[in-house]
Amino acid sequence: MTVRQSIVFNGDLGSGKSTVSVEIAKRLGLRRVSVGDLYRQMAQERQMTALQLNLHAELDQAVDGYVDQLQRDIAASGESLVMDSRLAWHFFTDALKVHMITEPTEAARRVLARPSGPAESYASLEEARAKLRERSESERGRFIVRYGVDKARLRNYDLVCDTTRADPEQVIAHIIDAYEGRFGAAVLADAPPLLLLDPARIYPTEDIVTLRGLWDSEFVGEVAGAGDEALEPLRIGYTGEYFFVVDGHRRLSAAIQSGFPLVPAQLVAEVEEPVVGGMSAVDYFAAQVRPSMIHDWEAAHGIALPLPEHALLGGDAVLAGEPGTGV
Repeated sequence: MTVRQSIVFNGDLGSGKSTVSVEIAKRLGLRRVSVGDLYRQMAQERQMTALQLNLHAELDQAVDGYVDQLQRDIAASGESLVMDSRLAWHFFTDALKVHMITEPTEAARRVLARPSGPAESYASLEEARAKLRERSESERGRFIVRYGVDKARLRNYDLVCDTTRADPEQVIAHIIDAYEGRFGAAVLADAPPLLLLDPARIYPTEDIVTLRGLWDSEFVGEVAGAGDEALEPLRIGYTGEYFFVVDGHRRLSAAIQSGFPLVPAQLVAEVEEPVVGGMSAVDYFAAQVRPSMIHDWEAAHGIALPLPEHALLGGDAVLAGEPGTGV
């Protein structure tokens, strides 16, 4: 079994990177370095908010230059460690590269609930969500211009973990299992990233009436008893905002019915990559996913999926206010 040298974390603001990386470092006996802490300290020293420092960094390369060199030096040292940084995946090669995501409103709630300092404070949930998005987009644009890399591209990472409903202990256990080779080894070796997604946030691409045996109680019971790590990974497409099923509706349904907060998956196509019949992930999602399909899936599983913009504008968008009947 090959164990990677380090674990490096990138992820959405409010996704739980600090909580998870601190505990993983403790359990594995590794030193933890947080670039976020360093940036917050730099912001306070300059009497700026974190967003203001990000905007300032777009003009002053010295801000990023100092932090970048620090990461290069650590990566070159050969030390095994846990690194919490939005760009460590770019500097570290022999590492498990983890990207953590969460639903934007949930992320804003978490950030709003934690103690704030002069570098980061928000007056409302709406302001927190807007400012977090602005800050993330500022970083993304800066990284594209300065380094030619897009932090939002999932194929930069080995493991993508959605923390929207999963508690920290579940996330920590899955990441350590992946790091030590006990979970997702085939996907990580052949075609990363391994996705750990909230099944209640994944969109169907087939009508429920065509999915025979979806609620086979014996299969659902087997899935529930075995746990999510035993489930064959779903095959998933990603539009840059939404995840959708390419193959695995029955497994996804069983995961939702079993109450799993995470389900393993393999990324088939991302944004403009071809998914089926040469169609890009974005075009396939727009062509396949209709309001009636979403409503039927919601009603059958007792979940809520936001209607994507294309569905709101689609031909059966008039159904948007009426839940489907399900099966």
